[in-house]
Amino acid sequence: MPTSVLTPNDPDSLSEAVLEFPDNRLLIDLCGEYDRNLAAIEQKMGVHILRRGNQLSVHGGSEAVAECETVLRGLYERLEEGRDVETGDIDREIRMGPADSVTADHGARDGDQLEMFRGGRVEIKTRKKRVEPRTEAQQAYVQNLFQNELAFGIGPAGTGKTYLAVAAGVSMFIDGAVDRIILSRPAVEAGEKLGYLPGDMKDKVDPYMQPLYDALNDFLPAKQVAKLIEEKRIEIAPLAFMRGRTLANAFVVLDEAQNATSMQMKMFLTRLGEGSRMVITGDRSQVDLPRGVSSGLHDAERLLKQIPKISFNYFTSKDVVRHPLVAAIIEAYEEEEARG
Repeated sequence: MPTSVLTPNDPDSLSEAVLEFPDNRLLIDLCGEYDRNLAAIEQKMGVHILRRGNQLSVHGGSEAVAECETVLRGLYERLEEGRDVETGDIDREIRMGPADSVTADHGARDGDQLEMFRGGRVEIKTRKKRVEPRTEAQQAYVQNLFQNELAFGIGPAGTGKTYLAVAAGVSMFIDGAVDRIILSRPAVEAGEKLGYLPGDMKDKVDPYMQPLYDALNDFLPAKQVAKLIEEKRIEIAPLAFMRGRTLANAFVVLDEAQNATSMQMKMFLTRLGEGSRMVITGDRSQVDLPRGVSSGLHDAERLLKQIPKISFNYFTSKDVVRHPLVAAIIEAYEEEEARG
């Protein structure tokens, strides 16, 4: 564990904290190649960090220095546990802050791969990586994915709604809690007409489904994804292909649900079968339906909110985990809409 000495001052005055790290190899990993991790922390937290031997000296306002000290300690503890520190981990540590306790919660089913790790942190295990929520809203969403048979994730682009849902599905599939993963989205063009696409049916619909393929390939080896798709244990299909089916013992995700009509949404929701989990994700600000056609996501939100065991999680621009500019862009558009 690192030790530190903090120069006390009022929150607005300049302060310094000196942290000493006992393992120099872990300190090198903490700093990152060419100190890029320190540079990222400096930029995000408004502090200046100097490295001297096995010490880090943090300079800045008292409050910022104290917060930075907490972040550095958290990242170092992560390295002590044998885990890596990447850009996303830094972002998460800054956003989430220190954890409260060490608990273990395997969710609603025995063997679920949802775990509460050190400090009450949620982590999802997949074949290729461990996925950790980066914001409080994401953490609450992941918990609901495992605790409820029907969950809604609603918010702007880049907040991890679909990514986390697919990660949860892969985790449950690996653990044997479900037999299949079914990923779907409406085949609606985003504001432009593409005309007739060449190829067979798969060639025609794959461009609409590509974000779902991308998420799967983040969690499973490409060869395994291809094999599971061939065996129909993973299905990626347009919403229209769901009609008439009963989806039992499956983890089902409907992405871009704001582009489902009311009838399509009702049809999809009533596909839920025994032993299945269903997740509906969407962004109310990106409806691509023809003028005058109401969004099924809006109707579902209005009609289903009072039903027990159906969860609704909401995200804002503060939960965006893509490039920082994405959050700024979303905020700019939201401000414009608010002005009318």
